[in-house]
Amino acid sequence: MSDFLSIDNVSQIFGPNLTTGEKIAAKLGGKVETRSVRAVSDVTLSVRKGETLGLVGESGCGKSTLGRLIAGILPPTSGKVVIGGAPVMKNGSKVTTRVQTVFQDPFASLDPRMKVGNTVAEGPIAHTLTTKSEAPSYVASWFERVGLDPVWVDRYPHQFSGGQRQRIAIARALAMQPDVLICDEPVASLDVSIQAQIINLFLELTRDLGLTSVFISHDLSVVQHVSDRVAVMYLGRIVELGPVAQVFGEPAHPYTAALFGSVPKLVLDAEELVHFDTIEGEVPSPLSPPSGCYYHPRCPLATQTCGATQPVMQQISDLRAVACHHFEKQQADAISG
Repeated sequence: MSDFLSIDNVSQIFGPNLTTGEKIAAKLGGKVETRSVRAVSDVTLSVRKGETLGLVGESGCGKSTLGRLIAGILPPTSGKVVIGGAPVMKNGSKVTTRVQTVFQDPFASLDPRMKVGNTVAEGPIAHTLTTKSEAPSYVASWFERVGLDPVWVDRYPHQFSGGQRQRIAIARALAMQPDVLICDEPVASLDVSIQAQIINLFLELTRDLGLTSVFISHDLSVVQHVSDRVAVMYLGRIVELGPVAQVFGEPAHPYTAALFGSVPKLVLDAEELVHFDTIEGEVPSPLSPPSGCYYHPRCPLATQTCGATQPVMQQISDLRAVACHHFEKQQADAISG
């Protein structure tokens, strides 16, 4: 399989956002300190056609922002996103329908004043994927495809359960006939039993439709189940990338190992003390990130080099890369531990 989705040196900087008082002070000639947030920093990735790439990391690491950059919802501050050789955005505007998004909260992403059938039909009609006269049958076919009864097309979002609303959101995205699907925490707001149904639906659709997808989630078990490869983010940067089995089995970056180690584990012995491993220290502020490796203030392997020099992504196998000065030691510790 060849690379189909390419994210080339993409960065996203927000700000500075001034409060009303700061704006007034600036107009009056007062000194106002302004700082910007670098939410995504020089991310380069490629996803092969038909592949699912999992994207994981702590809250605030930039996962959702990167997903919106790939989808063309946000214009990148620098860099570009290309699908099949064609750019997603030109001059700050999205110019393709080949990438669509399924969001975390289906109730927030659906218009409460619009019937769900019209919501699904709106995009395909606007982009001439169907006509107004053929739209009812077109929408009905997608309802059936995601496991919904087509007679429900005249209902409003509040008349559905959370799982049903997420199926409607999936139908809306797929009705645009995309090549790439961005799933941003698509099951986080659902009950566990409903999560399983939506995940199985996602796996079935990506296989049958040949979709290339980016699956963003904080649930590592879900990412491990649905993804072919996984990218680990920390404070706006990709620190590790590789096949799911290899990254989960032998993490090469200390942060990856700490992230996986912090997942609560089932304790079968009632007398055994329940203990959760946690990542030491606090996540640095993106307003003033550390020098060198962003993770070095929390890293047990950190040396003077880590604080002085930013590590670059380096290939450690055909499909695997890591940004760490001491990845060989980390892998050795993972294997021995």
